[in-house]
Amino acid sequence: MKNYELEQYLNNKKLVEEKINSFIKDEIIKIGSSKGEITGHLAKAEHNLDFVKAIHQKEYADWAVTGCYYACYHAALSLILTKGYSSKNHLATLLVLIKEFYNKELNQEDIETLSQLLDYQDVLFYVESKNKREDATYSTKIKFDKAEVEQLRIKATLFVSKIKTILKNSDDLN
Repeated sequence: MKNYELEQYLNNKKLVEEKINSFIKDEIIKIGSSKGEITGHLAKAEHNLDFVKAIHQKEYADWAVTGCYYACYHAALSLILTKGYSSKNHLATLLVLIKEFYNKELNQEDIETLSQLLDYQDVLFYVESKNKREDATYSTKIKFDKAEVEQLRIKATLFVSKIKTILKNSDDLN
């Protein structure tokens, strides 16, 4: 996804809602979730981070990039499940994240949870990691800069950690 496409979604709630409704109609997004699914996706995110940590300094940087993306993707899936959505489509997942967690109006009660909400940088990172995963998975390039992979690994770890914090404080899991 290009940055201008992301900007359109971030700045146009109606467009996001239309796309989500289309995904629901086409059964790409389904309504319904369970605590088991939420914790399962979070466990998968942690598993992917462990995998990345084990291989990122070796000659498998392309797989480390892919693992970073999927760690973030599974964490994102666990988060959208707290709002009753399930998805097996990357764009659909991103759109639900934008709708439900990005830049929400806050009342006084919500101020305490401000630091837990996804901000612009988190959404940008999610898109960036997806683009890097596509390069790692589909291109013939097998060498990635180790410093870049390490930076991506750190960002993925922080993204998953932020979602874990949101889930920990969510009424849906308590």
